[in-house]
Amino acid sequence: MMQATEGTPLMVGESSGTRQVIRNIDRIAAGRWPVLILGETGTGKEMAARSIYRACPQGPFVTIDCSSLVGPLMESELFGHTKGAFTGAVGQKLGLIELANGGTAFFDEIGELPLDLQAKLLRVLQEKEFRPVGALYPKKSDFRIVAATNRDLAEEVERGTFRRDLYYRLNVVTIRLSPLRERKEDIKVLIDHFLGRYGHGHVVAPEVMDAFLAYEWPGNVRELENCIQQMVAMHTGPLLKADDLPSSLQNCIRTQRPKFFIATAGAGGPALLPRIPAQRADTPDSHPILSLMEVERRAIMSALQYTNGDRGVAANLLGIGRTTLYRKLKEYRVAV
Repeated sequence: MMQATEGTPLMVGESSGTRQVIRNIDRIAAGRWPVLILGETGTGKEMAARSIYRACPQGPFVTIDCSSLVGPLMESELFGHTKGAFTGAVGQKLGLIELANGGTAFFDEIGELPLDLQAKLLRVLQEKEFRPVGALYPKKSDFRIVAATNRDLAEEVERGTFRRDLYYRLNVVTIRLSPLRERKEDIKVLIDHFLGRYGHGHVVAPEVMDAFLAYEWPGNVRELENCIQQMVAMHTGPLLKADDLPSSLQNCIRTQRPKFFIATAGAGGPALLPRIPAQRADTPDSHPILSLMEVERRAIMSALQYTNGDRGVAANLLGIGRTTLYRKLKEYRVAV
């Protein structure tokens, strides 16, 4: 598993893109350059920001969710206010900008920041000072800024919805996070990572891994994490099977049905297993269509091979009882 150096175990993956991101984080962590992290929602932009900070921690790490800064009090949230600055200001309040002094301020979804606050943030970055709402005199705050967005800020600049001068101030070091559908080499490593965090000896069945690799993950890493959490929460056994998948993944299996076959099972119901390639009709002793008995025999052999001969786990994987498996082994004269 590829991850950043000591102190930054947050970015996880094996794909070339993720490895490059981790190398870039190692290179820039010790500096104080502004960093702009680009990527779709759920790709792990906050994880990248925290990895940058944890590689060389200095001062506090303050997260500022720009999408939540709405209404008349958003300036107060950023810069704080004095007592009596407005109705309801019964005391002094420290803003997030002041709290980040000496550390790192992570502006999440900075593309959502209104233009008037963009201008005030630009002054903070240039002059290292700000003025709380209702204050007569400015205060100082010096911090490293790491900003993230799922928007194309260059396009937003041309539209006039994002300040050009602020864009150039932020876009000193750029880190791009690819969507999960473009780095599926990371999926197995991420599954192991999330199972280590949320699971208790859980493992995923082969058909589940096939579904994970076939799925497009519109919610990216965040959706994968949520999927693992749901499966672990709803299943008490160690083996996470297709029946435990959320509905979005179940639908994926149905649309990808040619990649799977249904193995007839007993009371446990049908079990999805990887499809075994059919023999060519022109090979010796072959038949263009396999009998149900042959399909079932091959499913049992595949399960036993996958579990290294563990009949209990194989029966669970096939969705049948252990007694039924023993009977089938005797019927098909399979010795394991």
